[in-house]
Amino acid sequence: MEWENQTFNSEFILLGIFNHSPIHIVLFSLVLGIFTVAFIGNTVMILLIYLDNQLHTPMYFLLSQLSLMDLMLICTTVPKMAFNYLSGRKSISLVGCGAQIFLYVSLLGAECFLLAAMAYDRYVAICHPLRYSVLMNQKICCIMVVSSWIVGFLDGIIVITVALSFPYCGAREIPHFFCVIMLLFPVAVIIASYVRVIMTVIHMSSGEGRQKAFATCSSHLMVVGMYYGAAMFIYMRPVSDRSPTQDKMVSAFYTILTPMLNPLIYSLRNKEVARAFMKV
Repeated sequence: MEWENQTFNSEFILLGIFNHSPIHIVLFSLVLGIFTVAFIGNTVMILLIYLDNQLHTPMYFLLSQLSLMDLMLICTTVPKMAFNYLSGRKSISLVGCGAQIFLYVSLLGAECFLLAAMAYDRYVAICHPLRYSVLMNQKICCIMVVSSWIVGFLDGIIVITVALSFPYCGAREIPHFFCVIMLLFPVAVIIASYVRVIMTVIHMSSGEGRQKAFATCSSHLMVVGMYYGAAMFIYMRPVSDRSPTQDKMVSAFYTILTPMLNPLIYSLRNKEVARAFMKV
């Protein structure tokens, strides 16, 4: 194979999702607005949890890590997409593409396992409230978070090693706005946790207790539904039913829109976060 067709010193072309038609200019402006809200919302959430002592609990520590992952995720893809669109230069270097793949896959993988850890936290809080301080102590919480990051990075290393081990030739065009599953195990943990939660809630004698339990879990369930729903739509459909346009739109949903919605869901539906915001 000729040298110019080898992976080294190559550049890839990100075809993106927008052109310069009036409707796409509006959509691009909307994406930048969503990015700004997501950046500010997740940054504020991290700072609130760090500054307010009453939010120094396992649930909010896990939430701060979710916000950190979302913040890093949008910064991995959107700035490069915006630069390419505004400059008209759609190329990305091999190193840049590899870095995007590694960060993107690592953060998505880490977020999968963190959402499972958050489901386990809700299970312990509702099904074993008297043992919560033991089963979700600081050490266990830190182990769960560190494990999520480590597993995510391992996934990123494996994917980037495989992706860049092949020679690339031809047009090297990527019909996407970034360069690119770990679903089953985290989903199993989440389902198992919420099955136990539902069984416990059903057997509660107090209607107020049921309402409080569902309110405690509703925010996390909404986040899980958005995140895994979009991911499963992409990766678990038959190949014959898939189209690049659909994949790009759904990827934009959980890459850009979900990181914006997560802090809004937890802040608007959570009195403790609202109180901390007003206090700070």
